Amino acid sequence: MTRVIHTGDTHIGYAQYHSPVRRQDFLDAFGAVVDDAIDDGVDAVVHAGDLFHDRRPALSDLMGTIRVLRRLADAGVPFLAVVGNHEAARGGQWLDLFERLDLATRLGDEPVTVDDTAFYGLDHVPVSRRDELAYDFGSHDASYAALVAHGLFEPFAHADWDTETVLEESDVDFDAVLLGDNHTPGRAEIADTWVTYPGSTERASASEREGRGYNLVRFDEAAAAGDDRVEIRRRALETRPFVFVEADLGAREGEPAVRERVRQHDLTDAVVLVEVTGDGDPITPAAVEAFATDEGALIARVSDRRAVETNESVDVHFADPESAVRERVESMGLSTAALDVDDTVRSPEVADSNIRETVKNRVTDQLDDPSAFVTAAETAPTGDDEDTADESGDGSDATGDDDRRDANDPDGSTETTPADGQVSMEDYL
Repeated sequence: MTRVIHTGDTHIGYAQYHSPVRRQDFLDAFGAVVDDAIDDGVDAVVHAGDLFHDRRPALSDLMGTIRVLRRLADAGVPFLAVVGNHEAARGGQWLDLFERLDLATRLGDEPVTVDDTAFYGLDHVPVSRRDELAYDFGSHDASYAALVAHGLFEPFAHADWDTETVLEESDVDFDAVLLGDNHTPGRAEIADTWVTYPGSTERASASEREGRGYNLVRFDEAAAAGDDRVEIRRRALETRPFVFVEADLGAREGEPAVRERVRQHDLTDAVVLVEVTGDGDPITPAAVEAFATDEGALIARVSDRRAVETNESVDVHFADPESAVRERVESMGLSTAALDVDDTVRSPEVADSNIRETVKNRVTDQLDDPSAFVTAAETAPTGDDEDTADESGDGSDATGDDDRRDANDPDGSTETTPADGQVSMEDYL
């Protein structure tokens, strides 16, 4: 029998709503998973990608992650992982660094056996390159086999990867496919194989209303599920509360009515997301946000759906114009290279006199990757990418935007750093 924790999409380093407290929350959630693994004495922690939110994590996030992984290693619990789309870089991966430090094992084509289960890995692969894939895996002599992968697999929402094709073309018969990328937990049985997502460990999007958690997976002929060789149970994590307030205003109702609806909730240290609809009077979102903060909220955001007469819902964060600009750019479906240019132009780390040269260098660095110049509209499937980290309060991770963009491509020209600056693999390799 093998018992493992299956987790993923921890997105360490995500300063959601530009909040350092929220940034710490993502690291703390990962730490809570590790604490449970040590307390329960599981055989391994299996991470299905997007350990980091960015390919250039801040040094503080990197060191915090190392401290958590060291606790796990000291307890003798292996950390097995694959690389997700958020953290993927062209050269060495952070996971490679952790492996050099004896803190992790990067899964791949060859089996990594824990007790009587062989684990294999499949990093995130862009849609444009999947036709090149050959699902050739090394043989094993274990009792069970599991594939750990990062992507949007069928039959789950926003899928762009055919699970049956993977299972049919693989030369290993998998008992389970342990996935990451979709932040909504779920499981299904495909071709007699359990396929499951654990969901994210912290709310990276306002659409992630349900509680966060991870999977406890047991490979055992005598599993409680009956004749199945695999048992999957979901465990909850205690994370920062999100309070969702819906204010549907009637005629002549205005800001006092919104405040009253907000006041009906326990706001203590919560992220409060208020959505205003209806036919009532105009409100001042910034005033409502300030009110919620005064009532104890850590962060408050107000989305007035009535603010723009259009077929497309548009959010403006009145207390955070930079966030509104960023979300609008992200909604345009630009290519990775275009988003990289935008990130460079608006980055406070790049002096005006260096922008032209920095942009040139970054674009040049991506010339060997044709997919970097393809827009989301050209590559996105009919569904939407569940993995978009959304700050808007409207679940706009389901608007068709492709979150396979990482506009922080390291070229060394913008490295600042000490304690809170971003660092690239080049600093370590």
